[in-house]
Amino acid sequence: MSLFISQAHAAAEGGAQGGGFEMLIMLGMFAVIFYFMIYRPQSKRVKEHKNLIASMSKGDEVLTSGGLVGKISSISEENDFLAIELNPNNEVVIKKDFVTAVLPKGTLKSL
Repeated sequence: MSLFISQAHAAAEGGAQGGGFEMLIMLGMFAVIFYFMIYRPQSKRVKEHKNLIASMSKGDEVLTSGGLVGKISSISEENDFLAIELNPNNEVVIKKDFVTAVLPKGTLKSL
């Protein structure tokens, strides 16, 4: 039994040389992979969504994250809310952030 334990200690002593530089290279590679696969695409999506919100105007037909489709009837610039007319009788007020897409003109008539 002691024969196996002494061999395990002998094997552990010789294996820990020169591992610092390889570890730094591996961490650098993980950082590069993280940047290109997670951070960069997410920042592009956020930038596109900010441009979408800035380009909205009264009369645009929009789709919200809750699934509502309507026409913008008014936009409040000071507190980032907008009113969406779902049909001539219904109007809802939502935050601009919840708009996911601006639809082409005439989409509401085709629904």
